[in-house]
Amino acid sequence: MKILVTGSHGFIGGYVVEEFLKQDWEVVGIDNFSKYGNITKSYDKNPKFKLVEGDAKDVGLMKKMLLGCDHLLAGAAMIGGISLFHEYAYDLLAENERIMASTFDAAIDAHKNSKLKKITVMSSSMVFESTALYPTPEGEQLKCPPPLSTYGFQKLACEYFAKGAQEQYKLPYTIIRPFNCIGTGEQRALCDKEIMSGNVKLAMSHVVPDLVQKILKGQDPLHILGSGKQIRHYTYGGDLARGIRLAVESKKALNQDINLSTPVSTTVLELAEVIWKKINPDKPFKYVSDKPFQYDVQKRIPDTTKAEKLLGFKTKVSLSEALDEIIPWVAEQIKLGNI
Repeated sequence: MKILVTGSHGFIGGYVVEEFLKQDWEVVGIDNFSKYGNITKSYDKNPKFKLVEGDAKDVGLMKKMLLGCDHLLAGAAMIGGISLFHEYAYDLLAENERIMASTFDAAIDAHKNSKLKKITVMSSSMVFESTALYPTPEGEQLKCPPPLSTYGFQKLACEYFAKGAQEQYKLPYTIIRPFNCIGTGEQRALCDKEIMSGNVKLAMSHVVPDLVQKILKGQDPLHILGSGKQIRHYTYGGDLARGIRLAVESKKALNQDINLSTPVSTTVLELAEVIWKKINPDKPFKYVSDKPFQYDVQKRIPDTTKAEKLLGFKTKVSLSEALDEIIPWVAEQIKLGNI
């Protein structure tokens, strides 16, 4: 089987490509390196992987790359931490709409004229930004108010691209909603603005690498955005990649939307204390609260039963185990000047 992965060298994309290659898929990747610059991945020299440096907004290029592909994973997007949601409110909407339109134009053509069986769309937990129902099941995005951020609204639009293409052109789809992916591979993005949190610059406004790097740099008391009561489900990238592959492969996932997440809730304050104790086991944990960002959603609690029922998907890596991998990686990136 052969799959085209857009955004193949992004944070989640790196885990996804690795997962498909391990399962003996042939993978074609496209990335324009706009986020981190021209980075290398462990799989770049894998004989079953081919990278094209290019832009997913180029419909002609996308059509060429889809020739002979059985599947397409639409992962390319302009994305960053919550600090970007306000800073790039228009660009996040406009750029990601262009990417989606190009991707679906190429997918519709490949389904009609080539081998493409299905498009799998990477959506986001941000489609549930305005919900008050927890745990949040699939379908709630159609009942709750629309997202307030342009990023969340555009991710909801991605889902409508999938539904529209299926309704008009019979293009099969699966919609995936990852929740708070954590792992190695997140560096400071090229578009990131310098934002201070106490005496330390934020890494990329993603909570895990930001907390890790602040503690490693000796911040005491630790600065936390908001009250620390925000609830998240921190899901290891390798687990998410396995869930995405299962969703691509499963006939049961056809024309379905699926939440992919750990079932375990963790507050930001709980997360901070776990990281603190791993790095500073002999120092008392102290923190102060900074003003939160505008779109800092207070709760993200997914219902994960559909993924288990349809895909047999359960996460395997705990938050503590993931942190044991992430902390030394962030320490090395600090030395290299990447964070």
